[in-house]
Amino acid sequence: MDSSPADRRIRVALVFGGRSSEHEISCITAGGVLAALDPERYEVVPVGITTTGRWVLASGDAEQLAITDGTLPHVPDEGGTVVLPAKGALSLHSPGEVPRELGEVDVVFPLLHGPFGEDGTIQGLLELSDVRYVGSGVLASAVGMDKHMMKVLLAGAGLPVTRHVLVRSSAWDTQRDRVFTETAELGLPVFVKPARAGSSMGVAKVERLDDLEEAVLAAREHDPRVLVEEAIAGREVECGVLEGEGGAAPEASVVGEVRIDTSHDFYDFRAKYLPGDDVGLDIPADLPSGTAERIREMAVTAFDALSCESLARVDFFLRDDGSLLVNEVNTMPGFTPTSMFPMLWGKSGIDYPSLVDRLISTALQRRTGLR
Repeated sequence: MDSSPADRRIRVALVFGGRSSEHEISCITAGGVLAALDPERYEVVPVGITTTGRWVLASGDAEQLAITDGTLPHVPDEGGTVVLPAKGALSLHSPGEVPRELGEVDVVFPLLHGPFGEDGTIQGLLELSDVRYVGSGVLASAVGMDKHMMKVLLAGAGLPVTRHVLVRSSAWDTQRDRVFTETAELGLPVFVKPARAGSSMGVAKVERLDDLEEAVLAAREHDPRVLVEEAIAGREVECGVLEGEGGAAPEASVVGEVRIDTSHDFYDFRAKYLPGDDVGLDIPADLPSGTAERIREMAVTAFDALSCESLARVDFFLRDDGSLLVNEVNTMPGFTPTSMFPMLWGKSGIDYPSLVDRLISTALQRRTGLR
């Protein structure tokens, strides 16, 4: 485009939905961001990705992307197909019609969760298209999605992580006895989860080895790579990290804690997205100042260890003896106004609209290509 973003409204393509099992969660996240964008500052191009992977021009109505009477939103598979050839020049292709140019966008805000979006795939597409975007690059996105590789890098950076067994398809099919033996060595109970999924999709708590096979098969419905992880007794605490402005060091938020009652075995999908009085978020968490500071320092170390950019939420286990374990790093955490990440930054002095502004501003300042 001839004019710079300083001379006009910034054109932002919000990309959401996607092919993963977290399609609906992505839509909810997009609704929150859409409602927060100042229409006098931003021109939004809402691009939905259907569950089959088709890109469509979606509704710009935030209310259509909210949970309504317990029903989760989705991207309807209708209308023409949106194409992103290069330099952010979007066009709409409909059968029997001349392609309609949607114009260039200044930045893409990919609000995708799970595989085929949060895992480095769309980041690679945007890199090839030479388009600036919010979020981590290909490497950090891919590693952040793969819980096994994430733990390898975190441990390499000297951060304590939970013990686990990676169950590849080949091992499950030909060495199942070894999987059971290694799982038993972790001690029971264990958590079984897809290696590359989020929002607690496909996660099960296993208290008897007899139930391991059923849990692995359920996890394999989401990902052929499965993680069996030791259960940790302790508190679940989380910290947000933002890329520093103008080349400054990353910043950590206050620390928050997730509290769930005994009706949940763990922080599952229902607890995360359909909460009631059985789930509580303490922000800031009731922690000794020294412990909170250690968590914030470790969160920044984890952010750097994965080469994250823009934003991340780092989740920890705090054991009764005061020791900490890094559970995982989320490179595109839940981002509705009531999600943990925005709430952490709200208590740290950056409200939701300002947080969205900062992420877009940081992305616009970042150069494309290798960096």
